[in-house]
Amino acid sequence: MSRLRQFARAEASTGGWSAGWAPAALAIAALAGLPIAAIAWSSLAGGGETIADLAATVLPTYIANTALLMLLAGGFAAITGTGCAWLVAATAFPGRRVLGWALVLPLAVPAYIAAYIYADMLDFAGPVQSALRAATGWAADDYALPDIRSLGGGALVLGLVLYPYVYLLARTAFATQSQTQFRAARSLGASPRTAFWRVALPAARPAIAGGLALVLMEVLADFGVAEYFAIPTFSTGIFRSWLAAGDKAAALKLAAVMLLFVIALVALEAATRRGRTDSRDGLAARHTGEPLVALSPLGKALALLACLTPVLLGFVVPVAYLGTLALTDAAQSAAGELATYAQGSLWLGLAAASLCLVAALLLAFARARSGSRLTNGAIRLATLGYALPGALLAVGLLAPLGAFDQSITRFARDTFGWGGGLMLTGTGAILIYALSVRFLTVAYNTVSGGLSRMPPGLDAAARSLGASPSRVLARIYAPLLAPSLAGAAALVFIDTLRELPATLILRPFNLETLATRTYRLASDERLVEASIPALILLAAGLLPVLVLNRLGKR
Repeated sequence: MSRLRQFARAEASTGGWSAGWAPAALAIAALAGLPIAAIAWSSLAGGGETIADLAATVLPTYIANTALLMLLAGGFAAITGTGCAWLVAATAFPGRRVLGWALVLPLAVPAYIAAYIYADMLDFAGPVQSALRAATGWAADDYALPDIRSLGGGALVLGLVLYPYVYLLARTAFATQSQTQFRAARSLGASPRTAFWRVALPAARPAIAGGLALVLMEVLADFGVAEYFAIPTFSTGIFRSWLAAGDKAAALKLAAVMLLFVIALVALEAATRRGRTDSRDGLAARHTGEPLVALSPLGKALALLACLTPVLLGFVVPVAYLGTLALTDAAQSAAGELATYAQGSLWLGLAAASLCLVAALLLAFARARSGSRLTNGAIRLATLGYALPGALLAVGLLAPLGAFDQSITRFARDTFGWGGGLMLTGTGAILIYALSVRFLTVAYNTVSGGLSRMPPGLDAAARSLGASPSRVLARIYAPLLAPSLAGAAALVFIDTLRELPATLILRPFNLETLATRTYRLASDERLVEASIPALILLAAGLLPVLVLNRLGKR
């Protein structure tokens, strides 16, 4: 009987302990939702003249270019990702196993680095045109190649490095959906093409749409490609309005319009997740080694070419070109300053990863211990950062924190004799805050997944034996969650290394990271000097890509 009373007391204390997670989730949601609230408030707080001026000048251009860039890049990614996923999942051709994972590799290449590489390669003095003139004897006026520094070129570059989002989800859908339906359609006389369009593709449509939503979010958030190719989009417009022109009102209004795009994409992604199914009754058929569609020798050659081309253009060519540049004397001499930029990236990544881990743990425990709608809504708000473009996030944070910073700086000066400048704005603290909001979703998904695989009664059993909450965390949860925590920290760290627009806007003047250094050198047409830091960023991106590929096979 005493053991039962002790267990009852442990259950009661565990319930109280569990209830304490909800306020933490609400606090994190409030901090993460601050940029959205600030931008929404700015859109309602007057400024009609600013909107009118923007509508009469640059806003139509920003809307048209952003929408067209999303349409072209999204269309390329959808076609490439879906086509390659079907070939890998349903057919057999030479190299299919290798290409099955190699098709994910372009995701490791930051889009802005791919833009620098292809602009340099396809420039008039670049290797492609130089080789063409040497082989044909043509002069400059004898031929004309499409300009890569254009909206179409930007869409092509973005599509080349982002199509793996569609490929991963489509491949999983094709491999796990009900393949008996496809075989039934074939047995009734349908051709492979008809069965694909009328059976396989409709069943995989929610997954494809989900991957496409992720691609569109990345295109909307892009700054490096649009800036380097001189494409006026919302990201470049916000950046120029805030930093170049000093027009904070215009930047906030542009961010408010951009937020409408974000809301639409978040709604699309949520709708596709509700529509996905996981029918695994066709797995047995896949393990027999018999492909759904038998290809002729010519068909196998074409399938190999179709799957090999995106890998070559999206990963092999950029890596090979950067590697060639990195071996030059100019690149080696510029590498002497690399330690300074790597140090800046290192402490920034570690700080953001640590903060994200703490917040992700609190949110994951809040969801596991509290099933209230308020807590779930707070978690949803706190994990919206993945959909917020870096430029939008930076402006949304600077607007409310600027006035607060002035107030506390004035108080510190009057009370303690503070003689410095603003205490928050222009410091690393604001940048770490922004990056933590941006990448909290990455950490939360990893930690929450690890927590969901743990038996729910572990903490109650430990508490019934007299263990304190801190001991339960240290002795039970910490060892079991160690792989998830390490994975979450690594993913946030790498994403922080590669983040460009938020770092450019919010960084202190004395902070230079590998990403900002690469951007500045490439913007000055010094890609040779930028090749080594660019290779480091590309190599760092391989880890999350391999993780995504592994998850996509489950």
